[in-house]
Amino acid sequence: MPVFKKELKLSSQMSLNVMNETHLHLGRGVCGNFEQAVEREWLVTNGMGGYASGTVGDLNTRRYHGLLMAALTPPAGRTLLVAKMDVTVRYGGKTYPLFCNEFVDGTVTPHGYLHLETFFMDGTVPVWHYALADALIEKRVLMAPGQNTTYLHFRILRASDTLELELKPLCTYRDYHSHSHGDWDMHISEIRNGFKAHASQSARSYRIICNGAKFIADPAWYWNFKHRVETVRGMDDSEDLFCPGRFTLTLDEGRDTTCVMSAESTAPKKFAVISAQIHESSQALLAVLPADAPHWIRQLALATEQFIVDRYHDGRPTGKTLIAGYPWFGDWGRDTMIALPGLTLALKRFDMAASILRTFAAHINEGMLPNRFPDHGEMPEYNTVDATLWYFNAVDQYTRRSGDITLAKALYPVLVDIIAYHRKGTRYGIKVDVRDGLLAAGEEGTQLTWMDAKIGDWVVTPRIGKAVEVNALWYNALAIMADLSKQLGRKKLAGEYCKATAQVRSSFQRFWNDEQSYLYDVIDGPEGVSDSDERKLDSRLRPNQIFAVSLPNSPLNKKQQKAVVDVCARELLTSNGLRSLAPDQHGYVPYYRGNPLQRDAAYHQGTVWAWLIGPFVDAHYRVYRDADKARSFLEPLGLHLGEACVGSVSEIFDAESPFAPRGCFAQAWSVSEVLRAWLDLNDGAHNRLMNTSIGKGKSR
Repeated sequence: MPVFKKELKLSSQMSLNVMNETHLHLGRGVCGNFEQAVEREWLVTNGMGGYASGTVGDLNTRRYHGLLMAALTPPAGRTLLVAKMDVTVRYGGKTYPLFCNEFVDGTVTPHGYLHLETFFMDGTVPVWHYALADALIEKRVLMAPGQNTTYLHFRILRASDTLELELKPLCTYRDYHSHSHGDWDMHISEIRNGFKAHASQSARSYRIICNGAKFIADPAWYWNFKHRVETVRGMDDSEDLFCPGRFTLTLDEGRDTTCVMSAESTAPKKFAVISAQIHESSQALLAVLPADAPHWIRQLALATEQFIVDRYHDGRPTGKTLIAGYPWFGDWGRDTMIALPGLTLALKRFDMAASILRTFAAHINEGMLPNRFPDHGEMPEYNTVDATLWYFNAVDQYTRRSGDITLAKALYPVLVDIIAYHRKGTRYGIKVDVRDGLLAAGEEGTQLTWMDAKIGDWVVTPRIGKAVEVNALWYNALAIMADLSKQLGRKKLAGEYCKATAQVRSSFQRFWNDEQSYLYDVIDGPEGVSDSDERKLDSRLRPNQIFAVSLPNSPLNKKQQKAVVDVCARELLTSNGLRSLAPDQHGYVPYYRGNPLQRDAAYHQGTVWAWLIGPFVDAHYRVYRDADKARSFLEPLGLHLGEACVGSVSEIFDAESPFAPRGCFAQAWSVSEVLRAWLDLNDGAHNRLMNTSIGKGKSR
């Protein structure tokens, strides 16, 4: 019998407190409804790119679900080792399966979710309570920070008799983008309280142990599991999994057991130790929030932890980076720089922010920030024009919020070099047009802006030429460099940057669509309609223009700022973010559905992006100066926290009601921008972070 641990009394009391406080407490109405239980997902991460994820109903609906998705080359090399643990309980002469599986023939069995009384988040830890007659069983999943180790913990909260538990691990060894098929030999060797699995000669071994349990080897393949979300996505949707055997044990009321799954060579720490470590970290994070912060803001603050990871070199952490989104994104330059203020600076994690900025500075090449670090350690990809410009904003936000210019001073030569490369020209036609000072970018077959969907050779939204948000960012970067140069006593460069800022501010008027009273999306590109000024104009109503108002340095006058905010509010605003294209525009797609080609074709053609609500709120406050009204635009996303990945914010949503969540179920910049905008409005930071002076050589 496992030994009862007194330390876990604290954990149970914490659970009750959270249940009384949180609005993310799902009851029988959701948990006992199959469709709802398998649409809600949960996520646990380990701070190195690995994670565990699944559904509230314990049915794996994605290829990306699993109890141990290890990052074998952190933060990349994600490899699924343990897909799930099927648990059966025998109590009072009856058998209760707590799990659920779906197979390719449409069979769903068993229906363990029917015993699920409640699901809730205890901070960042998902918790299930199963009611079996008069017994109540608690299940928790957590990961050890900095290790590819998952803990599956069971505790008997209430029972009048002994319970018998049987745990069947379903295992594999495959890349997280793929599926495992076929009957291949996985070597299993028994160890104390469990077994070690070795998939192949080149594979890393992993082990599963369960304290107080007996492991009975009974190796067998289980065939044709169905992942229903992959069916909807038009992808391969079936998988075969290997079961090495089963764990059996008995528990009485007040007793507990932990099943540990690990790809690490060192002995795992005790569950109570890891649980306390996670709780302490969460409490420290929440301590920086305002005392009156609502529960959904507190939950978002905790969700930020999931995206901050270590970047490794030669097996050791070398600095911090951000995961763009779960379950399939890695660390992307653009996403990192946009998300950095909300995930770190707004929560006063300045050392963490500085580490991220230094990490990316080391990878700047030819004046460009990497767009993406590939999954398997290949060279970074530099196909982005805006990520580098967002870097200037992130450095500036660090300086403003921390009050420390030391980092900006250290990075100043890098920033100067970036500006120089953009002036003389760098990859993909990125170069300043000397005639107007605006930044042009793009080549046939490439996608350089955040609207980056590409299907084979088809770039869905190429935006070659001078894109509006790119030049809003360019103006902001020049203004930042002018100010920083003055502070550092670099008078000559300060003068040059001031002159360039003034030129761009004047030339930015070329984006103004006087007839429609909003900004053209792209000018001087190969597509669009020519005007008397011999510009090629893309007049489609998109949200990219909002950055010309939301960034700290705006090139627009007050009347134009208001017009931009108002048109975005009328045509693009939804409860969950901004549409990527107005409904009355050519090419508008109302729903993000179908196979990869259909989905990518809709990605930026109307689909709602949650992260854009942050810039919209910034811009709205800049124009109307009403913090309460601006903050009200964020509140509907608080309700979303219980809809998809419980406690997090999805990447995108359909463009029409009911605005179903789509894409990644937990997205860094979605979480970041909602949290940052709310916190900034709450403490008046917007007034400190925006440049509002108007005059020669000054930003507007």
